[in-house]
Amino acid sequence: MPLKVAALYQFAALPDFRALREPLRARCAELGLKGSVLLAHEGINGTVAGTADGIDAFVAELRHGPLFDGRLDNLELKFSEAVEMPFQRLKVRLKKEIVTLGDTTVDPTRRVGTYVDAADWNALIASPDTLVLDTRNAFEVAMGTFEGAVDPSIASFGQFREFAARRLDPLRHRKIAMFCTGGIRCEKASAYLLAHGFAEVYHLKGGILKYLEETPKQDSRWRGECFVFDERVALGHGLRERKSEGAAHD
Repeated sequence: MPLKVAALYQFAALPDFRALREPLRARCAELGLKGSVLLAHEGINGTVAGTADGIDAFVAELRHGPLFDGRLDNLELKFSEAVEMPFQRLKVRLKKEIVTLGDTTVDPTRRVGTYVDAADWNALIASPDTLVLDTRNAFEVAMGTFEGAVDPSIASFGQFREFAARRLDPLRHRKIAMFCTGGIRCEKASAYLLAHGFAEVYHLKGGILKYLEETPKQDSRWRGECFVFDERVALGHGLRERKSEGAAHD
């Protein structure tokens, strides 16, 4: 039976994030989950795998359980499957940021770019006045990206600020559409650009994973595969694992 994989995040005020670590780790272990979860003052970010019942119970705990007491009521979630367990162990870590931009003044809970659903993404990026921007690392971009997207050629997300200062201009780039794997990097990047004078900033809601899940291959503007940070390495349309994708599309 395939395992269920949940990629999730939410920016939310968690001043007690240090105290949350051990009970969250214990609950994941109790449910037989493996993967990685990051906790910070600004929220939660993680990918975990387990049985369908285990994952469903974990998500219910985050959304409705006493541990977070309703603070994670707007989780961004993507589900996929794995033939084998894609993680070696369970890790629950404390961080300064749940995704590291290196500017703790950026607060996505206050202001972010305009969300664009997967169904509306093609029309937006086809517009000639839209700068399409891939916010991921260079090795991820090399595996796949959207047609015509700008590659910032960064080694880590923390270099995005340097790229923006060097290559982006609020007067020239009036309309920016950005994307990343699951959406979290764009939350930070769009908040950062808006704070630095960019007028129209859009980002793909749910990221590439949601687009690949919902967009028929024949209508897709995605080329290649989407790197994921687990042992599956990459996913294609329908969130199929790379190693079995050829057979799955026959």
